[in-house]
Amino acid sequence: MALDDFVESEVGIAVAATALLISPEVRNLVRRGLVYGLAAVLKASNTIAIAARSVAGDVQQRVAAGGPAAEEWSTEGETVPKRGKNT
Repeated sequence: MALDDFVESEVGIAVAATALLISPEVRNLVRRGLVYGLAAVLKASNTIAIAARSVAGDVQQRVAAGGPAAEEWSTEGETVPKRGKNT
C-alpha cells in the first residue's frame, strides 16, 4: 500500500468502522455520545414545547380579554373588524 492509499476517505471509514467494532472503549465512547446527544435533543424539544404552550396561553388570554391580539373576531364564519372607541 502506498502512502496515498491511507488518505482516501474509504480507507478512513474502514479504519473507523474497524475501531468501532473491535475496541470496547470506542464503543462505550460512541454509546455515551449518542445517549448525551439524544438527551440534549429531548431537553431542547421539551423547552421549545413549553415556550410554545406559554405563548399560546398568553395569546388566548389576550383574545379573551379583548386585548391587542383580538383585532378581529369571527361571527358565523365571516371575519368582522373589531369596533373602535368612536363607533
